[in-house]
Amino acid sequence: MLKNFSLGQRVAEDEVDELATYFVETEQWNRVWRGDVDVVYGPKGSGKSAIYSTLVSREDQLFDRGILIRAAESPRGTPAFSSLVEDPPLSEVEFMGLWKLYFLGLIADAFEEYSVKGEDAKRVIRLLNDARLRPGGKISLRTHVKNALDYVRRILRPTEVEPTLALDPATGGLTGLSTRIQFSEPSSAERAQGDIYIDELYAAADRALADDDVDIWLLLDRLDVAFVGSPEFEKNALRALFKVYLDLNDLQHVRLKIFLRTDIWKAITSSGFREASHITRELVLKWDRGALLQLVAQRLVRNPGLVQHYNVTPSEVKADTQAQTTLFKRVYPLQVEGGPNKPQTFDWCLSRTRDGSRLTAPRELIHLLTETRDVQMKWLEIGEAEPEGEPLFQRGALKEALPAVSDVRLTKTLYAEYPHLRSYLEMLEGQKTNHSVQSLAAIWRESEEKSKEIALRLVDIGFFEKRGTFIDPEFWVPFLYRPALNLVQGTAEGVTVEVNDEIEEQG
Repeated sequence: MLKNFSLGQRVAEDEVDELATYFVETEQWNRVWRGDVDVVYGPKGSGKSAIYSTLVSREDQLFDRGILIRAAESPRGTPAFSSLVEDPPLSEVEFMGLWKLYFLGLIADAFEEYSVKGEDAKRVIRLLNDARLRPGGKISLRTHVKNALDYVRRILRPTEVEPTLALDPATGGLTGLSTRIQFSEPSSAERAQGDIYIDELYAAADRALADDDVDIWLLLDRLDVAFVGSPEFEKNALRALFKVYLDLNDLQHVRLKIFLRTDIWKAITSSGFREASHITRELVLKWDRGALLQLVAQRLVRNPGLVQHYNVTPSEVKADTQAQTTLFKRVYPLQVEGGPNKPQTFDWCLSRTRDGSRLTAPRELIHLLTETRDVQMKWLEIGEAEPEGEPLFQRGALKEALPAVSDVRLTKTLYAEYPHLRSYLEMLEGQKTNHSVQSLAAIWRESEEKSKEIALRLVDIGFFEKRGTFIDPEFWVPFLYRPALNLVQGTAEGVTVEVNDEIEEQG
């Protein structure tokens, strides 16, 4: 049974085809599906990409509801916007122009693919093609980005006065006035030369969609890797994106659907972002205990051998919380650590995969249970005795699985995405799990003021949980990060409040 046992991939992008079989349709998902939400925030591994991928996989169902969808970023492989890192737009205005042209190109692609043929649709397509933004029609996302950026630079960084007369290349004769797409309202003289304001093209696109009684959703995910390498570049790009989102809010049939990590949103608004208060169609993904239990149970019943062995009906398990609890207790041992004050296994798993925000992301929970399977399988292969009773797993398999989860979270999330903080994390190796500003200053060899600033940054990224008071804060390391750094349970010298980890692990 264990040889064929699988809980799926912990990363949604790696299992797009399988995801639909055990996707948990929470109320959060329903709000997105109904179209009530445009911006989805969540920590890494919280399920943003799962929602995005499920929307893409249900394109036909959305079409039946009169909704066309376009993925505005590559779901796998190299992000479409990664090419901008080497030579990015210089200003927020250029970024806004880039976003608007890019989305308009995707809308034109959709018009052709879905045969939206009204006069307004034809006009949008013709003007974009004439501007060389879609040479030859539909193009790749990366080419859309490149063409849009080239156009923005021609308009906003002109090196010479561009001719406004269009000539027939074969005869040299005058064919009419060329049209330039402008990013601000053209003057009367510019309009006389054929210039058009880009928002007028969006209005035309909106009318075309209204005439066909359809909407279009432009989906943006993987923004955490699209602009990697330069925090300032990322901030400019994403602030411009949200300003464009607000600019397009008056349209009735064009919606941006943005999936963004909460820590990135905090970073781009840390220095102030007046427009943030106007973003109201938003949702912060959070997983409570019941939703996480349902997630695990739905993945368990995808295993035919397990379903047969425990004689359960998948549909009944998926629909009933008590059935989910019972199945988990049959598959896994009742407790990982014995004792009247110790949590039962599922709650132990949640406490071990919870970060400093006190939230457990599905990714780490699935990773822990997958590693547990691998540990148990290895033990059986070398001749260890099978677990006693019904459970497939021994207590020790869960404990031995945790270090791998801890190491991946530390190295592939914190070290990879916050390299400027890595040295401070590494200096904590072998230290205690509860600290004051003074104890951290001694470890980091920094001033108390600087150490407090660093510690609060580590709170922001989920490494520390902040305790104590505003004046005298204390910083506690969750169980998730302890194995990777070989941390010693206890309180550093000078910290006044002892933390009872037995209470903490029970939530």
